Amino acid sequence: MFDYQNPALPVERRVADLLGRMTLREKAAQTCMMRGVEYATKPDPRQFCSVEPDTDFDWDKLAKDFGEAGIGFVHDMYSTPVPFNKIQRYFVEHTRLGIPVIFTGEALHGISGIRGTVFPCPLNFGATFDPDLVHRVGEAIGRETRALGMYEILAPNLDVAREPRWGRVEETFGEDTYLSSRMAAAIVSGEQKGDISRPDAVIAEPKHYCVHGIAEGGTNCAPARAGRREVESCYLPVFEAGIREGGAYNVMVAYNCVDGDPLMASEWYLKDVLKERFKLKGYSRSDWGGVGRLKHAHHLVATDKEAIGLAMRNGLDVQGCDYDPDFWRDNVVALVEEGSLSMERLDDIVSRVLRVKFELGLFEHPYTDEEAWESVIRCGEHREVSHEIARESVVLLKNDGVLPFKKDLKSVAVIGPSSAAQKIGGYSSTPQFHIPSVYEELKAALGEGVTVRQCNGCAITYDKKQPRVVDGQPHLWSEGEEEIVDEMEEALAIAASCDAVVFVGGDNTITSGEGRDRCELTLNGRQRELIEKLSALGKPLVLVLENGKALELSRESEVCGAILMTFFGGESGARAIVEALTGEFSPAGRLPLSLPRSSTRIPCYYSMLPGGATDFLEGPKNALYSFGHGLSYTKFEYSDLAIEKTGPTDAAVTVKVKNVGTVDGDEVVQLYLDDCEASVVTPPMLLKGFKRISLKAGEEQTVSFTLDYDSFKVMGIRYNWTVEPGRFRVLVGGGSRDIRLCGEITIE
Repeated sequence: MFDYQNPALPVERRVADLLGRMTLREKAAQTCMMRGVEYATKPDPRQFCSVEPDTDFDWDKLAKDFGEAGIGFVHDMYSTPVPFNKIQRYFVEHTRLGIPVIFTGEALHGISGIRGTVFPCPLNFGATFDPDLVHRVGEAIGRETRALGMYEILAPNLDVAREPRWGRVEETFGEDTYLSSRMAAAIVSGEQKGDISRPDAVIAEPKHYCVHGIAEGGTNCAPARAGRREVESCYLPVFEAGIREGGAYNVMVAYNCVDGDPLMASEWYLKDVLKERFKLKGYSRSDWGGVGRLKHAHHLVATDKEAIGLAMRNGLDVQGCDYDPDFWRDNVVALVEEGSLSMERLDDIVSRVLRVKFELGLFEHPYTDEEAWESVIRCGEHREVSHEIARESVVLLKNDGVLPFKKDLKSVAVIGPSSAAQKIGGYSSTPQFHIPSVYEELKAALGEGVTVRQCNGCAITYDKKQPRVVDGQPHLWSEGEEEIVDEMEEALAIAASCDAVVFVGGDNTITSGEGRDRCELTLNGRQRELIEKLSALGKPLVLVLENGKALELSRESEVCGAILMTFFGGESGARAIVEALTGEFSPAGRLPLSLPRSSTRIPCYYSMLPGGATDFLEGPKNALYSFGHGLSYTKFEYSDLAIEKTGPTDAAVTVKVKNVGTVDGDEVVQLYLDDCEASVVTPPMLLKGFKRISLKAGEEQTVSFTLDYDSFKVMGIRYNWTVEPGRFRVLVGGGSRDIRLCGEITIE
């Protein structure tokens, strides 16, 4: 037995022993990834990145392409464990050193493929303001992914989304650094569970390191115009929380450049920050096609070979299907042989990959139980977590007393393009089970005594095109909607015959998602037109929005009696919506991002630096609905704010919150700080704490917050973190524009 085969030895000794036995070609292979579906004899027709459970593989092609050298990673092979075990057996038994592969999958809000629980989108996670619940989502995602045979997920997305036109906002936790940081630590720790060798844990790979959510012009992969202080203060802390607190092993590197520095080849961000400061345990991976952008988009090099060399020299470790495996591997070998890439650097990369494989326990347990997955996938516990997230993320934007529905309701019209077809968002699986719509759930909830009628009325997008691929990436595509014809007059007639009207619309996978950037944030198609015509009927009108980004709702806010923003609520989304409509629970979600007054009045995130005019010629530039906003069916009263210094840069804050309404409900208590005397310009307020609490009618609770060095620190004029002496305002309330109590603390 060689040392690397001895599980009793320390991991580092095993890594060193195996590394010392590897040829250059074997080392290069460990930096490489293949698509498993390309070798399967039975791809699954239901989802083109999946394979049938009884598939075989083209073993001759596999041997020809990978020989005895093997490969590091296998992606795009969603299935049950049987096919994974077949592939793994080849690499363990038919390569010279028997190095197992890491199977990788997308699992942004549930494992991709055709199996797995469909959780609400990450924007919903942010809207809950409930890290404990998001941690449970991470636990469930890790459990299902590992049970199916995959060890690593390309998630979560830790971009801070402050560009509302950007299509990928739905993948993020929202616009705020602190909220995103808490969610990052929660979901990663749930996915990895502190020990990635566990049979219910996976490696998390946060993306897109590290400033991708403020793409210039809102277009995907565009440059980020941000200085060092902004990057350090607003964007890096989220990744730091995911890595240091959550324990994330790896990161996926963003396509774009920050202040002209392309992240795919940035020594500062990949070496100095990621590995030296954050102490990343695993490896950095290129986003799909990202290395090639160093040539064709950033124009730093003339050839793909030079692009590979530049990226790897400067800190990138492994590729994410940028090039065919043989092209990547052959060029890595050539770069080392000609001296353009040092063997020392390659050894560092391969050591990182091997270390992760040893810590996963793959050398001792390379195969997955082929039966256990059936009791794990979409088990009752996971479906209930999905439902809880959907409920807790419902945001009541407006309510003129229309909601909840009155008990004497006799008929309701359910109108809109999403009323009979529930939207689940991008990077979802392709579920093989029925996901109920709002129409179906409302009929079931109201029973035989209430007439429920449905009509689409209009479409979100009318162009029924061939499947569309995003940026040449086969795992990202959209069929569009089933063709919906205009039936506006029929919808109006149905609505006129009913006591109340619910319009369900928003986004689909054409108007939101990767590569779905927009310059207009109004409801797409003829949705606004139909809403205005429905409002003219004089009926109680409720607008339900299933959306993946900020929407401009200036007109809708004028004509609708109530507005629920539910984002993409997953497989239980419709049920949660109906429970909110009928008053089974009081909505308590909070906006994780600000909603602009118009598509042109952006950016409008709550923590913008002061100094500009507050108004345009056309009116105010601040948000129509600001970060943290959310109404309830009950009322909460705040009192007795107390602030006590507990150390030079520490404080304890308490506040009493009482439910003074007549129904039980949750309240999200938010604490913001205003640095009144900083040496650099700071936002007028920054979220530094939040607590989601449940209070019965008449119940009161004392809510406590702890402020520390990180709460008060600022990056000073010379780019050093410090807590500066001076006054800080402590602002507590139910939203960034709903501050109920204010106090002060002075740091000496």
